[in-house]
Amino acid sequence: MQEMKDIAEMHWKHDLLGSIEVGIVVLNRDYQVQVWNLFMENHSNIAPSVIREKSLFDSFSEIDEVWLRAKAEPVFSLKSPVFVIWEQRPYLFHFGANRPITSPSEFMYQNITIFPLASLSGSVDQICIIVYDVTDQAVSKQAVDTLNTKLEELSRVDGLTSIFNRRYWEEQLVREFKRNVRSPGDSSIIMLDIDHFKKVNDTYGHLAGDEVIRLLAKLISTVSRETDICGRYGGEEFTILLPDTAAENVMVLAQRIRQSVEKLTIEYEQQSISFTVSVGIAQFDPAFEQHTQWLERVDKALYQAKAGGRNQVVIA
Repeated sequence: MQEMKDIAEMHWKHDLLGSIEVGIVVLNRDYQVQVWNLFMENHSNIAPSVIREKSLFDSFSEIDEVWLRAKAEPVFSLKSPVFVIWEQRPYLFHFGANRPITSPSEFMYQNITIFPLASLSGSVDQICIIVYDVTDQAVSKQAVDTLNTKLEELSRVDGLTSIFNRRYWEEQLVREFKRNVRSPGDSSIIMLDIDHFKKVNDTYGHLAGDEVIRLLAKLISTVSRETDICGRYGGEEFTILLPDTAAENVMVLAQRIRQSVEKLTIEYEQQSISFTVSVGIAQFDPAFEQHTQWLERVDKALYQAKAGGRNQVVIA
């Protein structure tokens, strides 16, 4: 009678382990597999009879043995569970995704829990690893993160030129202004404007004017350094923030831009368009109390360049 009860108990336990939609792995202190449920069998194509009493590390080369031992040893010694989420490590077992055709992921993202299995004496000679398939949640979160990143990029990039828009560029200017206030430096601003841009629009059309603006932005981005911050300040006006660069050194870049534009001819719908730019430069002044004073100074330098005949560079 007792034997039948034991068999019945083993049967329902086996059914329970098989029906649970999580992976269950029991390891001894030598990291040999003691329990391997149906979830693990289905995703690994390894039967319990094949892997039982074998080293987990011999069967799954993708598992970082040093890492897993470091996670599991406190479970043995301190009898406290450990949790690992997919953001920390995408998976423990390199299983394919549940829905390989419809899922955008090539593998199963996993959260795992490792908890102690105490014997009657209270010692922990075995641990249980529970593997949760969180692929859907991981893929959804990554999609949201990607969308948020794109939205953030769109919020700071000018749609026509693909360089920074005025709002984001001015945010960077405020940061650089505060940095120079804390530790006075030689940062500078370039402000440049297309000469007689209205004439370009009136002669060739607004679409041609957009192409002029686009190509000028590309030229500015190309000749500027990686540390320089380029922005479209408005209409045909552009700004460049140059951290830790004195106005005298900025003159080299400003003249390079001006001369490059002067030599540039834009072909648009079988029309050749030439134009020039006027450029103003202003270096940070410790006497500035607001970043707007910096902008006002470079704007004044740009005005002087235009008033002086255009197609020239003026340092404030």
